[in-house]
Amino acid sequence: MSKLVVTGGQKLKGEITVEGAKNAVLPILAATVLNGGVSRIKNCPRLSDVQIMLEILKKIGCKVSFEGDTVTVDSSTINSTDIPEDLAVEMRSSIIFMGPILSRFKKVTISYPGGCFFLLAH
Repeated sequence: MSKLVVTGGQKLKGEITVEGAKNAVLPILAATVLNGGVSRIKNCPRLSDVQIMLEILKKIGCKVSFEGDTVTVDSSTINSTDIPEDLAVEMRSSIIFMGPILSRFKKVTISYPGGCFFLLAH
C-alpha cells in the first residue's frame, strides 16, 4: 500500500489524481451543499447510488449535470431542506446529507435511511 508522508514547515502544493470510487464520491456530493455555488467533481463513477444522490440534490433545488465523468452541482439554488423519503430509503448513505444541510440551513428533515430498521424497546 502506498503512503503519503508530510513533514511540516513547508507549504504543500501540487496535484494528485484520486480514482473515482463510490465511498469517496457520495460524501463529496453531499458536501457540495456547503459550497453555496458551483462544484465540479471529476472522475465520478456512474453508479445507482451516485444517481440517487444526484436526484436528492435536484429535489432540494440544486442544478445538476453529469457529462462524461464530470458532475457539476450548483447549490446556490437550494430551496428545500427536506430530503424526499422515497429517495432517502433507497440507500443508507442518504443520511450523509444531514450534516451539510444542518450546517448551512440550521434545519433538515430526513426519514430513516434505506436498509435500516429500528426497533424501540420500552
